[in-house]
Amino acid sequence: MRCQKGQPGIDVTPPAKSVRTFRRAILQWARRRGLRNLPWRQDDATAYQRIIAEVLLQRTRAETVAGFFRRFVRRFPSWRALAQAKETELKQFLRPIGLWRRRSLSLGRLAKQMASRQGQFPKTRSEIEALPGVGQYIANAILTICHRERRPLLDVNMARVLERYFGPRRLADIRYDAYLQRLATEVVDYHDALLVNWAVLDFAALVCTARAPHCSCCPLVDECRFAKEHSKGRTSAAVSRV
Repeated sequence: MRCQKGQPGIDVTPPAKSVRTFRRAILQWARRRGLRNLPWRQDDATAYQRIIAEVLLQRTRAETVAGFFRRFVRRFPSWRALAQAKETELKQFLRPIGLWRRRSLSLGRLAKQMASRQGQFPKTRSEIEALPGVGQYIANAILTICHRERRPLLDVNMARVLERYFGPRRLADIRYDAYLQRLATEVVDYHDALLVNWAVLDFAALVCTARAPHCSCCPLVDECRFAKEHSKGRTSAAVSRV
């Protein structure tokens, strides 16, 4: 469902009622099933732990990060402890996620900045994005987790769910697609934006998967554009074989 740059897409955000219906169904699904039991989602997880998790989760499966996360935060329990670590040690800890060469350097620089700020993130987006290694996704995570703002944790997984249900974006890069950015922001416009984010991401991981989505057990199937298109395709193929 991903549109390449220059191809036609959808410019108008779906009606608010449609967005609310989607959000309600996702939250009901999450309440029935329960969210994934990931260490940074525990009630006693600190803001530091949750931001570190989001940094590590970029381009990395949640299960991979969960496998060594507790050991990581035991060794580096604060921004100050992380800032004092040698780059070689950070590389050793980050080797399991496969991006240790790049991630260790940017994480170390961010930790030094945060240690100098006594662990307090700036409050404006421009200041947050000026921090080392902080792009749109991590900035949204900081604003949501630390400042209680209603921001989407919009990655390729959330984008896939939204595009399949509501329709495709116009631009290849989700960071610059106005339609998808508006849509994701409206979806998480809820008193517990973090819960909505986690619910959508879990739904992407467990139901609306990239290669073989489980449409037969999806609570959104009746209104999902992707499911309707594929159902028509299967029907046409069956008729052609008769």
